[in-house]
Amino acid sequence: TVLQLRETVLQQKETIGSQREAIRELTGKLSRCEGTDGKSAAGTWKNEVGKGKDTMGDLPRDPALVIEQLSRTMQTLKDRLESLEHQLRANVSYAALPGDLREMLQRRLGDLERQLLSKVAELEDEKSLLHNETSAHRQKTETALNALLERVSELEKGNSAFKSPDEFKVSLPLRTNYLYGKIKKTLPELYAFTVCLWLRSSASPGIGTPFSYAVPGQANEIVLIEWGNNPIELLINDKVAQLPLFISDGKWHHICITWTTRDGMWEAFQDGEKLGTGENLAPWHPIKPGGVLILGQEQDTVGGRFDATQAFVGEMSQFNIWDRVLRAEDIMNIANCSINMPGNIIPWVDNNVDVFGGATKWPVETCEERLLDL
Repeated sequence: TVLQLRETVLQQKETIGSQREAIRELTGKLSRCEGTDGKSAAGTWKNEVGKGKDTMGDLPRDPALVIEQLSRTMQTLKDRLESLEHQLRANVSYAALPGDLREMLQRRLGDLERQLLSKVAELEDEKSLLHNETSAHRQKTETALNALLERVSELEKGNSAFKSPDEFKVSLPLRTNYLYGKIKKTLPELYAFTVCLWLRSSASPGIGTPFSYAVPGQANEIVLIEWGNNPIELLINDKVAQLPLFISDGKWHHICITWTTRDGMWEAFQDGEKLGTGENLAPWHPIKPGGVLILGQEQDTVGGRFDATQAFVGEMSQFNIWDRVLRAEDIMNIANCSINMPGNIIPWVDNNVDVFGGATKWPVETCEERLLDL
């Protein structure tokens, strides 16, 4: 009997030792599971017979599937703990166990079960939050798409009063400080640009300001102006270059100006021919974004404080801006009506130009008719 009791005690010690190892392993797995925070988990959980089963490999990227996978993992762990507790009760006589060890096992199992239940509840809450966020994002996306579709439909219908959205001119018949046009779009940051336009003016002295671009802190970011008896000037960041252009004869002329921040290089074209070039005009100064582009007036503040003596008098059309220096052959082809090449930054379209103070929009002569006027 003594020998049988000793053998029973030894078997119970071995069982308790293996169960302690299982508890420590499960505790470590739970800690690593909680450390993943719903993102990913890796590990191998081994069952009682020693077979390995990968239950925490790379989880799917979809948040809902991640939550569902972790929930199943938590439930599996809980089931295994319950099974372990049943085995303890079936295989080991609690009366034969030391009191402190029995209480420790019960306390540890209770703690693990509470932690599992808490984690499952947290994961369920997170799953619900993810679902709500996904619904809100979907609604926001659908709203943006609907707005785009409405805009496309509006453009397809064509709300221009002219045969084509670009076949119009802006007329500024008086030298005042309240007639002007405004481009709705603004400029991005530019390291080079080309500005081209058709204009006709017989004003004297000087044609005034065909266009000006002002930004906060710099009213003369880009300005083309002929004021009084001075030659036509191009201002970049309040630096000045005089251009060899002559356009105050009352005829249509095609004007193009190119500039690059690299050494401040500039070129001036009239009716497709390059008449002048220079450098050191605001070199290495990028054109600032977010300003106001005005046709027919020089700005002393952003969008205002016009001076009547600097106003443009005449007509203009096909005002286009590109974010690069156009080739001389492209400028020639635009000027002689061989190609129609809208600006990639500012294109000349009816719904991008507003007029104020009595300035008007009219159908413009064809490119060929303007060409004959030279």
